[in-house]
Amino acid sequence: MKVLMFGWEFPPHISGGLGTACYGLTRGLSYIKDIDVTFVVPKAFGNENQKNIKLLGANDISVKQLKIHLKNFKKKIKFLEVDSLIVPYMDPEEYYKYTNKSKSLKKQLFETNEQGKINFSGKYGINLLDEIKKYAYVASAISAENPHDIIHAHDWLTYPAGIAAKEVSGKPLVIHVHATDFDRSGGNVNPQVYNIEKQGMEAADKIITVSNLTRNIVIEKYGINPKKVVTVYNAVEPVSHKEKIKIKKGVNEKIVTFLGRITLQKGPEYFIEAAKIILEKTDNVRFVMAGSGDMLQKMITHAASLGITDKFHFTGFLKGDDVVKMFSISDVYVMPSVSEPFGISPLEAMQSNVPVIISKQSGVSEILTYAIKVDYWDINALADAIYGVINYSAISKIFKSFGKNEVDNLKWENVAVRVKEVYQSALK
Repeated sequence: MKVLMFGWEFPPHISGGLGTACYGLTRGLSYIKDIDVTFVVPKAFGNENQKNIKLLGANDISVKQLKIHLKNFKKKIKFLEVDSLIVPYMDPEEYYKYTNKSKSLKKQLFETNEQGKINFSGKYGINLLDEIKKYAYVASAISAENPHDIIHAHDWLTYPAGIAAKEVSGKPLVIHVHATDFDRSGGNVNPQVYNIEKQGMEAADKIITVSNLTRNIVIEKYGINPKKVVTVYNAVEPVSHKEKIKIKKGVNEKIVTFLGRITLQKGPEYFIEAAKIILEKTDNVRFVMAGSGDMLQKMITHAASLGITDKFHFTGFLKGDDVVKMFSISDVYVMPSVSEPFGISPLEAMQSNVPVIISKQSGVSEILTYAIKVDYWDINALADAIYGVINYSAISKIFKSFGKNEVDNLKWENVAVRVKEVYQSALK
């Protein structure tokens, strides 16, 4: 079975869980002998791990290869004809860099470089919708020139590419919903993003959601037939022996860590409020907010207003070895997400022997037993949970031991088997 898979990012060039999940799934699928994956991204940088897959960059496709007439393409993908400042998953520095650019610098849709290829940034900037449009256009050529049995598109950014590929080859389309705009916006959805999501869902033959929480949103908010929506939970990459090496803290205090995008969806303000409550009870603790996002400056100001910045640290965006090091010195990991479709970072923390506290409003809470679960808005319950873990070693020891064992059994190979079953049902 040949799979033509569309993503937006691939390690090491990632901004969050999406790229991590795509890598894990493709690695898992590589263990299934009769599955061959071609993974497409807008921009291939050349240093991606291509051991288990064939990676294609839309930026490497010559315009001469584009066999679909532009006029017909634009007619079919009407919903892409929009112009809006949609900037998800972006660092504040990137946001200002893009939004401060003059609109007069905006490039034409199909401007090419000296090799006759379309340029892609592969990022989440002010021209994101233009890039989605270009990506879908190039996807039609990729679909025509790469034999495949099924198309798999990850997240809303690639749904148009999946639709375009299906228009050309006529092969079944599976879309993978890692999040919806209801999660990212806290319910205040962007109508343009919603329309892209909805049309992708309607065009799909099968829909994979990463949790039942997300499945219910797809069915209820987008009006999709429940029969074609299947939940397949994520897993976590195994940690090598080298990565497990401990580093010294540098302080004789407990460290409580928040690691993720600092956005409305992730509930950073609840973490700060809980920190204030705990610091009123004990002084032997420090809090770390690792990540970046549109609420970073607001959270720095909020922590300062509460007078806790001497015990509260902001690291900025972390990835790779820095994440491993952060978990290595953490005594508890907290994910107070307002609406989290899944959440891979708690699994990574548990894998590193760190007890985790997660919101009940997260998809990962559906599969974890050895994690403390609280409502995201209940800062008193969150503070009590953190206080208990950092002050009572028996509690910490139980969640470390049983949590590590639990997460070690969540393998991408098993996820891949479930995804293959979805493929087979779409092909019937």
